[in-house]
Amino acid sequence: MSKLVADVIVEALMEAGAKRCYGIVGDTLNFVTDAIRRKGMEWIHVRHEEVAGFAAGADAFMTDELAVCAGSAGPGSLHFVNGLFESHRNGAPVVMIASQIDRIQSGLAFPQDVDQKKIYEQYSVFCEYISHPDQARRITVQAAQAALTKRGVAVIIVNGDMTKERTKDETHWTVSRPSPVIRPNDDELAQLADLVNTANKITIYGGIGCRHAHDAVVALAAKLKAPVAHTSRAKEFLEHDNPYNVSMTGLIGTKSGFEAVEHCDLLLCLGTDFAWPQFYPRRAKIVQIDIDPAHIGRRTPVTLGLVGDVNATIAALLPLLDERSDDAFLAASLKEHEKSQKTLEEQARERSPGLIHPQYVATKLNELADDDAIFTSEGGTTFVWMLRYLHANGKRRFLTSLLHGTMANSYPMAIGCQKSHPGRQVVAMCGDGGMTMLMGDLLTLVQEKLPVKLVVFNNGSLGFVEMEMKVEGMLDAFTDLHNPDFSALAKACGFYGRRVENADDLEPAMTEWLSQDGPALLDVVVNRMELVMPPTVEVGQAVSTAMYGVKAVLDGRLNDVWALAVNNTVK
Repeated sequence: MSKLVADVIVEALMEAGAKRCYGIVGDTLNFVTDAIRRKGMEWIHVRHEEVAGFAAGADAFMTDELAVCAGSAGPGSLHFVNGLFESHRNGAPVVMIASQIDRIQSGLAFPQDVDQKKIYEQYSVFCEYISHPDQARRITVQAAQAALTKRGVAVIIVNGDMTKERTKDETHWTVSRPSPVIRPNDDELAQLADLVNTANKITIYGGIGCRHAHDAVVALAAKLKAPVAHTSRAKEFLEHDNPYNVSMTGLIGTKSGFEAVEHCDLLLCLGTDFAWPQFYPRRAKIVQIDIDPAHIGRRTPVTLGLVGDVNATIAALLPLLDERSDDAFLAASLKEHEKSQKTLEEQARERSPGLIHPQYVATKLNELADDDAIFTSEGGTTFVWMLRYLHANGKRRFLTSLLHGTMANSYPMAIGCQKSHPGRQVVAMCGDGGMTMLMGDLLTLVQEKLPVKLVVFNNGSLGFVEMEMKVEGMLDAFTDLHNPDFSALAKACGFYGRRVENADDLEPAMTEWLSQDGPALLDVVVNRMELVMPPTVEVGQAVSTAMYGVKAVLDGRLNDVWALAVNNTVK
């Protein structure tokens, strides 16, 4: 019996595990959305397709299952680009249905005609047209399988007139999800064991590849008496229940994480493709173990590069390693970690009359949020406060834009997190710049009845950009934001809003905000001149920041210089 192409696409995606589709309806998509309605897949109606791309990616990332989004021809599908590039870089298994104008109009400069393939094949694991009705199931299954097994965005391009044609293909293509055990061969493991057994000071540096390897990494650290540093993306997987943890390195890391990496003589990089070469050690031997061969040695030269899953590799390696008793390097690293944490806590507790430090907001959120809360944040200063001041405990989840570095991702991601985890508390840490970029989908929170909690770090500035300008010795320009009262905006949209301008009011306001049954927004006016201090400060950065001070004085910005000096002294 023949079926509509639209029905076949939706059925194949649902068989592959997809439960939700995010998007905005449109003419070339009408038969697909009608099939979604009839087949019982949930449709999440957003106000901007970029939000749908972020939300679908967050849904897929948090569940490890397929999420779907769909766009109409031309502008509809184009609006997804940034959200889907973010989702792809995060390794989220998403299938995008990019509908196209009718075939009879293709190539004739018809309105809304866009070559979707040229756009999406840049950042996808699969991108193909359905060129004939009888390809519908086969192409859809290939897309779903690529998204799930290669972990990324897969794109199906289908013309609007194709979706209402019928297919007679009765071949029932299905998705396979193999789980192979991948580790280095025995000779490579012997080489690795020799390097480890002859090293003096070993540091483990874990990345997103340690996502399911917490216990294995801790066992390796215990045997080697090695500190464990981690990337920002690995925070939730390696920070908790880990007596060897010394936190993050990198620009937003801590001194303890930086020094554990810098002062070792053997660095074991496990499932990390950390992008900044200046934060790798200058004199140590480096071993890199990654599931993707293309990642080996692309950030820094390595002594030994091996392909393998972190869990499987550690399991095979442990019997080959000598048990260590010398824990001097570990003890020194843990002592430095204790000092680093104390410094962060002191910064977070700093109180000034009429001034709210963003670290204080994050610390209060850490105290008051649920033990299994899911947190999202913008790709600006808010992700610094989230990653430094919110504690992982094995149940909390964290998601931000670290590889794509976009604005406006926080509460759109929270939509996908809340849809996929309806019983969990979901908190979006929003910058005022990111919030105002995609404010329209505040209405989606109401329409979809999503109890997302939004806290706006309102500093009236594109803060991260402003800081970058100052570190370069420039006067900050064009970073000012003229913001509304975000709490009033929330009320106008039909949900709870409250504004806080004094630190003494923060805790009761946050308690009330988190207790709301539906969506709720807390607008917190925070200190604009807050510095994000890296683990080490280079001479050039200090000189450039001083030059900013000189230029600011000459430009008549004495208040800015005074505020910067006060904050720098506090920290």
